[in-house]
Amino acid sequence: MSPTSTSAPLIEVDDLRVTYPERDSRGPVEAVRGLSFHVNPGEVYGLLGHNGAGKSTTVEVLEGHRRASSGTVRVLGFDPAKGSAELLDQIGIVLQTSAIEKQLTVREVLNIYGSVYSDPADPDSLIELVGLTGQVNQRVGTLSGGQVRRLDLAVGILGRPKVLFLDEPTTGFDPAARRQSWHLIEQLCRGGTTVLLTTHYLDEAEHLADRLGVLSHGRMVVEGTPSELLAMSPATVVSFDLPAGVEVGELPLPADFDMFGPRVVFETTTPTAVLTPS
Repeated sequence: MSPTSTSAPLIEVDDLRVTYPERDSRGPVEAVRGLSFHVNPGEVYGLLGHNGAGKSTTVEVLEGHRRASSGTVRVLGFDPAKGSAELLDQIGIVLQTSAIEKQLTVREVLNIYGSVYSDPADPDSLIELVGLTGQVNQRVGTLSGGQVRRLDLAVGILGRPKVLFLDEPTTGFDPAARRQSWHLIEQLCRGGTTVLLTTHYLDEAEHLADRLGVLSHGRMVVEGTPSELLAMSPATVVSFDLPAGVEVGELPLPADFDMFGPRVVFETTTPTAVLTPS
């Protein structure tokens, strides 16, 4: 079977359902319930949702680690459940938790994992790219949690993937490392990589994703660009008492505020911007 053309979606999910066998008296658990979405070439698509919403189950099906109970799933035109070597050579995966052997050094990890790809990236360039130059000869077991996540990311992009799955990729990163990883993901997208991202960080989703899908209890609740989803957010009520000696005219308030004695009250859909003007 040949991959899809470059103009077609590289990830297609149509009426996906995943049911886990009976675990207790409640019976079988339907983790994903008729989910449909697609991801276009070069796009970053973010899946958001609470724990148990179905994000990881969906990603596991797309990666070929779990089988769908029903529905259709295609990645680069392939059924991932069949484990095609041609598909595996074109995708990259960064899991929530690392499974890299702790006795290997950083360089050994990239040399060994790179040997399974037909066209691996240069290990030294990747080590520099993810900021592990100073740890190149350290064993994985001696790395910090953030450094291990950087190595996970390097392994995920080692095969120059056309499609990259990022499942909570910046967990354990400090703010500077998170922003560095965002820059790396943006570079990959400019080079043509398509990304499916799951994250709990709303700022990360807003910064990276071209489109977002919000899951709840295995179903798609809403889908759209970050700006479209932000526009759907209900207004926030802001209220506070005027400080002593401060006149209301001295404050940069919206035109439609109300006064109830000394208390100022107004609604806004952008509370952070309103309360911290530049």
